[in-house]
This record gives sequence, C-alpha cells and structure tokens, in this order.
Amino acid sequence: MRIVIAGAGEVGTHLAKLLSREDMEISLLDERQDRLGDLSANYDMLTKVGNPTSIHDLRDVGVNGCDLFISVTPHETENMTACLIANSLGAKRTLARIDNYEYLLPENKKFFEQMGLNHLIYPEVLAANEIEESLRTNWMRYHLHLAQGALELCVIKVRTGAKVIGKTFASGIYNHGKYRIVAIKRDQDTIIPRGQDTVEVGDMVYCMCPKENMEFMREELGKSKREIKNVIFLGGGRIARKAATELMDEMNIKIIETDRELCNILSEKVPNALIINDDGTDMSVLKEEGIQDADAFVAVTDSSEANIFACLAAKRFGVRKTIAEVENLDYIPMAEGLDIGTVLNKKTIAASYIYQMLLDASVRGVHNLTSADAEIVEFEAKEGSMITRRKVKEMNLPSEANIGGIVRANEGILVNGDTQIIPGDLVVLFCKSHVIRNLERFFK
Repeated sequence: MRIVIAGAGEVGTHLAKLLSREDMEISLLDERQDRLGDLSANYDMLTKVGNPTSIHDLRDVGVNGCDLFISVTPHETENMTACLIANSLGAKRTLARIDNYEYLLPENKKFFEQMGLNHLIYPEVLAANEIEESLRTNWMRYHLHLAQGALELCVIKVRTGAKVIGKTFASGIYNHGKYRIVAIKRDQDTIIPRGQDTVEVGDMVYCMCPKENMEFMREELGKSKREIKNVIFLGGGRIARKAATELMDEMNIKIIETDRELCNILSEKVPNALIINDDGTDMSVLKEEGIQDADAFVAVTDSSEANIFACLAAKRFGVRKTIAEVENLDYIPMAEGLDIGTVLNKKTIAASYIYQMLLDASVRGVHNLTSADAEIVEFEAKEGSMITRRKVKEMNLPSEANIGGIVRANEGILVNGDTQIIPGDLVVLFCKSHVIRNLERFFK
C-alpha cells in the first residue's frame, strides 16, 4: 500500500512513524526541511520538501495512483485544496484535517465525496468527545463504548480496598463471568495477564464488561460514584469550546482564558458557561474562581507543561477529577505517574482514526489507548476463518493480544478459554499496537 502524507507537524509525523512500522510505502511532504529532519534516516519512509498545494510537488512525491493521500497541515483550506488536487492527479482516496465542525455533519458527507474528499478528520472534536465521556463516567480513567454499546471498555486505577488485590487470575476470583480484565498497566509496563499474575494497588486495569454488569465491576474494584456538577476548563480553544457546548446543559461550566478576543467568541458560542478573562495558571486566580469547590478540572491550553502543573495544583486544592491535554508524547508517562486522572493526546487519537482505514476489511473498528501504547480492535469473524475453527485456548494467538469479548446477535458476551467463536461474531481484542497485522490472518 502506498500512502502520501502532507504536513510534517505533530499529527503527520506521528502517523508517518506509526505506519512506517508496517509493510507500506510511506512518503511525507512538508514545505520546511527542519520539520522533516532526519526522519528518512531513522524510519522506513521517503521525505520530500514541497508545497502540498503544488501540482508539481504532489506529482514529484508520487500522488498519482497512491492508495491514500492524507493532508494534515495546520491549515484547513490548504488540506482541502491539497486533497482535491491529489484526487485529480489519481489518488485513490483522500483525507483532510479540518477545523470546521459543519463539514462533519452527515448531510455534507456525500457533497465532499463528490468533490474528491473521501474522509475528514477534526482531532479537536475527537478529543472533546473523550472529555465529555470522561466527565460522565468519572470513576474511571477512560471509558469506551464498543460494538455500538454491546460491550464497554473501562480503564480503572486500583486503590486500597479493592477485593481483587493480590489474588492470582488462576485463583478463580474472576470466574464470575461479569467482567474480564484484558490488561494491566503497572508503571511503564503493559501486562497481558496469565494465571499467576495479580492485580496490585496502583495498577491501571483494562476491563471488558457488558453494560449491565458495570455496577458489579465498580464495587469489586472498590470505586465509588461521584456526581460532577462544577467543572473548570483552563484554556478556551476548540477542544474546550466543543466539550463545554455539549456539557453546559448538565453541568456548571467555567472557562478561564487569557485571550480577551477568544473570551468574546466563547461568550457567544457557549452562552451558558461563565467565561473568565484571566491567567488560570496563577494559583491566586484559581482560588479566586473557586477551584476548591470544583468537581472536575480540565486543562486544555497549548502548553503540555502548563496543563500538567495546573492539574497538579487542582489536585492540591482537592479536585478529585482532573483531565490534561498532553501533546508531548514523552510527557505522558510522567503525567500518569503524577496521578493525573485522564491524559489526552490529539495525535494518537487522530492517528488511530486514520490507521483504522488501512486495515483489512474484517476490521470493524480500532481504538487507540494512549496510556498503554495499545489498541482495542473489533474484528468480524468470517466464514471459514481460522478464528472459527478451534476454541480460544487452542488458537495460539500472539502473546501480546487478549480477546476480551464477542458480540453475537447484538449481545455482548465475555470469553474464556472454552469459548468457540462462530462466523458472524464481532470479536473484541486488546493488543499491543504492532501485532494488529499479525491478528488479521486469524480472521480472513
């Protein structure tokens, strides 16, 4: 598969690195040599200096006949123009990064496809959606609806008092069939649990659970429900604006933003929120604005450092739920080690969305898990495929993969070693990012 990526910014570079590990021909185009650096020397990709909207430069980088052209520069107009030109030059599919939510509305999809724009992605909206979900299910670190809600992925930090602490998986404590722990994140290691593994205090556990069993799981893992009513956002950019718009009818929203012009825009776009024009990284400002009374604090400024330290300050004031946008990938382990509740990264969210389009047709969905460097993948079991020929325990799946559950006739079912997968089942797996391709052969 031949893929051309225009824009060597954070999203484009991260995606190119991710795809370079696959058996694909990757070309990365950018106007500035300093952004391309020595990527071609360190990764299996071709880099070229050029203008994404130049017909000559697009031809030179090999757009003609490429399987997918992706334009993810910071400029929406440039991305859309580049995709239109690439389509005319023979690119089979195109994808543009945008910043206009109207373009994502379902009624506009056919219009853009007729123009030659097959896919549109708005990373800030994807990040805002994760914030909304995190605030609504605040006793978890992360929550994901799988297979249209038939199964739920719940990521939970284990505290003292959980019933499962110190018990081996072979002890039978999980034989209740109510939920299934598919992975454990301990410090910087992601563990696919086997018989003698245990859950310990401080572990992040990744659980697959049918919706009707979530209360049982919550109690087993020692988590308590908390209602969130008062939320403070630090930073009033697109992520905050979209999240606040969706939440303002059910929560009291306060947004602290230093840019006066942006505050005026927010006042119009999010009328039910209280907009504060001040420096939210100043502890006296946070105190004055009632941080001690907040149920949740969401830091989404352009600075990863400011977001991390602001969340730490919020914790000191007693805020129990904190969310930080951390765009520097190197900072994510540190942020999690500092016990910041939920860590968001637009690059990995966007890359996961795009990566999904490049997989085999049997793949129905891919969800990137930033904190675990792993994916949740939804595969459809085809008639005659290898996955349907034996029981799960006889399947010899890669050691870095774990089947969490299946969806059969719209019903979520947890699996065990004796489960027999049948054609038509939707199989939900947890796996390390680099083994997805190895799993495809089981479902063909």
